[in-house]
Amino acid sequence: MFLGVDLGTSSVKAVLVDEAGLTRAETGAPLRVSRPQLLWSEQDPLDWVAAAEKAVAALPLDLRAAVKGVGLSGQMHGATLLGDDDAPLRPAILWNDGRAHAECAELERSEPNLRAITGNKAMPGFTAPKLAWVRRHEPRVFERVRKVLLPKDYLRLAWTGDYATDVSDASGTLWLDVAQRSWSERALAATSLSIDHMPALFEGSAATGTLSASAAARLGLKRIPVAAGGGDQAAGAVGAGVIAPGDASLALGTSGVLFIVTAGFRPNPDEAAHAFCHALPNRWHQMAVLLNAASAVDWAASVTGFASPAAGYAASEAAGSSGGVQFLPYLTGERTPHDDPHACGVFFGMRLDTTAAMLVHAAMEGVAFAFADGRDALARAGGQCERATVIGGGARSTYWGKILAAALDLPLTYCAGAETGPAHGAARLARLAVTGEEPASVCGRGAAITVIEPDAALRSRYVERLARWRELYRRTRVLMPHGADT
Repeated sequence: MFLGVDLGTSSVKAVLVDEAGLTRAETGAPLRVSRPQLLWSEQDPLDWVAAAEKAVAALPLDLRAAVKGVGLSGQMHGATLLGDDDAPLRPAILWNDGRAHAECAELERSEPNLRAITGNKAMPGFTAPKLAWVRRHEPRVFERVRKVLLPKDYLRLAWTGDYATDVSDASGTLWLDVAQRSWSERALAATSLSIDHMPALFEGSAATGTLSASAAARLGLKRIPVAAGGGDQAAGAVGAGVIAPGDASLALGTSGVLFIVTAGFRPNPDEAAHAFCHALPNRWHQMAVLLNAASAVDWAASVTGFASPAAGYAASEAAGSSGGVQFLPYLTGERTPHDDPHACGVFFGMRLDTTAAMLVHAAMEGVAFAFADGRDALARAGGQCERATVIGGGARSTYWGKILAAALDLPLTYCAGAETGPAHGAARLARLAVTGEEPASVCGRGAAITVIEPDAALRSRYVERLARWRELYRRTRVLMPHGADT
């Protein structure tokens, strides 16, 4: 038995996967995001530990007794700043925090080769600009920083006492030489940091340490190895069997990601596409990242009065149309392809006969169109795929899948266990760390439940609607609050 723990933005998920690759149990515990100012997004790292331990403790005790290894996955980019006593110096600044926009330009001026070294454009969501922001706005905090950890690696520290991370998660810091899979002293120097501030680097399938006696007791586990794991997207891809060049996944979580595996490092930062290390050795991947995916649809369902997101999804399917309403899903800004932390959500085209279900339907379409923008950005960077495996909580709605398949003109495969992809992938990485098996023998695709082919008629309608949707952003962008206007 192997345990995978995924530290998400809105919850922590824990799954137990047996030697046959089947999920035997899964649990979760909620998390809350603090937004004390416009563009800010923070969490207390101590809440991560409490939620993760609550989720693991809810798993059946007899199954926990059989666990041989733990793997970690989690939200990427978060800046967890620790002092000499390993206590957090301030709330962690999350991946969808947009405050460090000015610092991005500052970093690229400070290190002109930053894009060449890291393979990525400096964006507010990355970790390095957050530290530049703290250096400027909270200098006393910055002076006390002794270690910077990513969110899932704070769990590792709490459970093993080790400062460690994996190369896939580290790729999202803007401090990694992604081609060499090692920390870059030049990139770190741009934020007045050094390698001493960083955790040790591991491949995702390597063990970084073992559970401490106290952590094992709290979790109801033996003192077993803990694998390096992966950033949530790389771990989700491992869980979905997306590990060979040309394989692709479409993640529908709080954020949205189109993920394509590549045999080598293929950056194109100028197109706002990401090029990161995969969680398995000798593999890389490209990503188009949306800051708002299932979260945008869930929000639309909530503000229009549905009792739950599921009720909103069901009503939109019954409606079958947005009634001509268009929706820009940029509730927390956007990354690929706009790199615009000030982008806002917009409903356009409402009339007296517009219903709540139509607005939810428009949200589903808006996120699908944002994915189409992302796919075009990856294609311009050389990313190619013929189909994608859907993972994440949004995978529960196959009706949304029909909208996505048509907007992307891409067949979508839904597999068993799609909702728990990152946690399942973390469990697979734990198994590899314990057994040393070949990844291909462990990281296969789940049984296909549904394959959704693009509907030709819907695809034809979306060609025009997508063009008008893109024009809506172009025309409203100048009206969105920027800088002092916020």
